[in-house]
Amino acid sequence: MNWKVELDELARREAFAREMGGVEKVKRQRDQGRLTVRERIDALVDPNSFHEIGAVSGTGEYDEHGELTQLTPANCVFGRARIDGRTVVVVGDDFTVRGGSADASISAKPLMAEEMAHDFRLPIIRIIEGSGGGGSVKTIETKGAANLPGGIGGNRAYRYTTENMARVPVVALGLGSVAGLGAARLVASHYSIMTKNSAMFVAGPPVVKRLGQDLSKQELGGAEIQTRAGAVDHAVETEEEAFVCARRFLSYLPSSVYELPPTLACNDDPERAEDSLMKAVPRSRRQVYKMRPIIEAVVDNGSFFEVAQNFGRPIIVGLARLEGRAVLVLAGDPFHYGGSWTADACQKVVRWVDFAETFHLPIVYLMDCPGFMIGLEAEKAATIRHGVRAMAAVNQSTVPWCTVIVRNSFGVAGVVHQPADRFSIRYAWPSAYWGSLPLEGGIEAAYRAEIDAADNPAAKLKEIEDRLNKLRSPFRSAEKFWVEEIIDPRKTRSLLCEFARLAEPLRTVGLAPNMAIRP
Repeated sequence: MNWKVELDELARREAFAREMGGVEKVKRQRDQGRLTVRERIDALVDPNSFHEIGAVSGTGEYDEHGELTQLTPANCVFGRARIDGRTVVVVGDDFTVRGGSADASISAKPLMAEEMAHDFRLPIIRIIEGSGGGGSVKTIETKGAANLPGGIGGNRAYRYTTENMARVPVVALGLGSVAGLGAARLVASHYSIMTKNSAMFVAGPPVVKRLGQDLSKQELGGAEIQTRAGAVDHAVETEEEAFVCARRFLSYLPSSVYELPPTLACNDDPERAEDSLMKAVPRSRRQVYKMRPIIEAVVDNGSFFEVAQNFGRPIIVGLARLEGRAVLVLAGDPFHYGGSWTADACQKVVRWVDFAETFHLPIVYLMDCPGFMIGLEAEKAATIRHGVRAMAAVNQSTVPWCTVIVRNSFGVAGVVHQPADRFSIRYAWPSAYWGSLPLEGGIEAAYRAEIDAADNPAAKLKEIEDRLNKLRSPFRSAEKFWVEEIIDPRKTRSLLCEFARLAEPLRTVGLAPNMAIRP
């Protein structure tokens, strides 16, 4: 006697599960240019590494003899797999089964995925389409009662969603129309990606139309809207690109906060000097320049991975490597408001400094900040409040920090270039320029009487400006030890690689208490 009959039955049920929502639903999914959930998982993880859990869960149909005739699988597929050889948890919505809605879901499956990531300290990747296991108006009829959000046991999933943000890397991919609970699961991540033909919203066009807003999915929650709002970090053309981005993002991070980020072999000379940096910043302070080529020149070749590019654009944020060691890079972008910190830019700083603190990433800040954004719109956006929160995030960070002042450092925002009351490494380029406020505009106010009394007010203004510019030379600041080192820009990479080596033994391992979900 053996168990062949039972194993044959198991294989039959697994075959039903692999059919997902059926031939027609699968064809419709592919005809719309989208992969099925199983194809997505296979494309995301290392080949043949996915170990599925709960494959045969779902709704069975039986004949009068109690024999299974059909099995409609639950619209959640999850299990463990490997990405670049490291174990991860993957959980995905199957849109071919009731559009991912609660009517066809088994709530224990996505919950178990979160629990596994939490308790085994594994990164989790959510592949989201539809409501992500959220409700449908049909649920009232199918369940015979209205669901109370967060009712008995309902908050458990939210608990793990929150706790995992402070424990393991969380990546979420929006690959279709994502609404309600699905939208919440998408943004409750450290890095979120959507395809450009996808859309995300709290409620879709039919619901919003009742408010008098007749909008298409793209008009309501397309990639342009969500990435500029900061709800989603990145948008790509294809699902395959999304999988590449997810894998690359995880490559910079430890599996959990109880480990350190991996150091990779580096074949890029840490002493490499880039002559292009000598001309990177124009002498004219009215002339903008491109910061991204500077970043690319000082980090390991090809290692800069930018995040949240469309949000808070005066600040550039990304992951990179220095001699193979992972770091978080912050940099001012003078192409957007001259690099002035807007309310959005301040929120961006808070989120990513907290992220670096959580995953033990040293921070490199290539600074060009003429201050907080000013004017009526800036006041309406409560820029100063967001700015003070950014200052708090920087001051509360404990990871090693290195700042290179590339050009501007002014005002209260200029203060936020390194943590307060602890040692950090700071350098300045000869192009650096700082003070309580820029001279432009300030001279006229401070020296109004002297300028008005002059025979040639324009000449007097230039005379005063030249005199003050000499006094605010970075070399004068160095004399008084207000700045420690003025460096040849070509030495920047060498010094940053040295910083990464110095920082390596200082990174601590443990649960970071100050990380929170910051949509």
